[in-house]
Amino acid sequence: MKIIVQGLGKMGMQITRKLIEDQHQVIVLNRSQQPVVTASQFGAIPATDKQNAISHFNSDQVIVWIMLPAEIISDQVDQWLKILPKNSIIIDGGNSDYRNTQKLSSYIEKNNQQMIDIGTSGGIHGYKNGFSMMIGSNNIQNFTIIEPILQSLAKPAGAYNYFGQAGSGHFVKMTHNAIEYGMMESLAEGYNFLKNGPYKNIDLAKVADVWQHHSVVTSWLNELCRDIFTINPELTDIDGFVQESGEARWTLESAKNINLEMPAIAAAFDIRLQSQKGQTSFATKLLAAMRNSFGGHQLNK
Repeated sequence: MKIIVQGLGKMGMQITRKLIEDQHQVIVLNRSQQPVVTASQFGAIPATDKQNAISHFNSDQVIVWIMLPAEIISDQVDQWLKILPKNSIIIDGGNSDYRNTQKLSSYIEKNNQQMIDIGTSGGIHGYKNGFSMMIGSNNIQNFTIIEPILQSLAKPAGAYNYFGQAGSGHFVKMTHNAIEYGMMESLAEGYNFLKNGPYKNIDLAKVADVWQHHSVVTSWLNELCRDIFTINPELTDIDGFVQESGEARWTLESAKNINLEMPAIAAAFDIRLQSQKGQTSFATKLLAAMRNSFGGHQLNK
């Protein structure tokens, strides 16, 4: 298939490369030019601007995958709507608030275009392992149209599925990331206890390795902990500042609106906020290290 990818950050670049390697034609756009040059080296078609990107489609249906921060999605969509032919498909593959996605989808449809929201997980390992993708759209036919793209991005061990109306993909991904907060916090607290408990000098890498062999807490996150402790057992040169990227905050807001309590996720969220005020520990250092391992997020503020 032919597709435009706008936004060549950590995820956008991987998506581009993976699609090209599976014989899709990818036209790329990015604010800075060096990533465009890099993508063109493995077969992407560089575009000078949005209009130039559209010109590569001729009579084909235009599909635009936007991989940008949530705060600038609406502005970028406005720019696309001014020039896209009718019934083009706009994909928001980033981490957007599902409530905003619902509104944006209605706005796009009123302008005779189609929208798909894709919650995309896999971090910096998605290129190798395959992405996990959660899809929403008011028109299930949109999902069917782009399915060859999803099939390519899921290879070799990823997955995808359609979850319903506009915003549902981002809703599922938002909840996934909120759960991630809680799981990471639990692991961080446990390893902090092992580090500072009554038995000194416990080898945390060995603990994580044992746990990773079919114990109840076997997981990718625990695998990352094992790798982190093997390389840096004292978590040296990590300040313990842990960023929050929005998803847990949106989840807690949405849960409050329906009087649903989420105490574990709320506590994990608060720990991150406290770390940003200087309340750091071995546990928050491990949280920062995990975020770096799966997402390439910076280790220090």
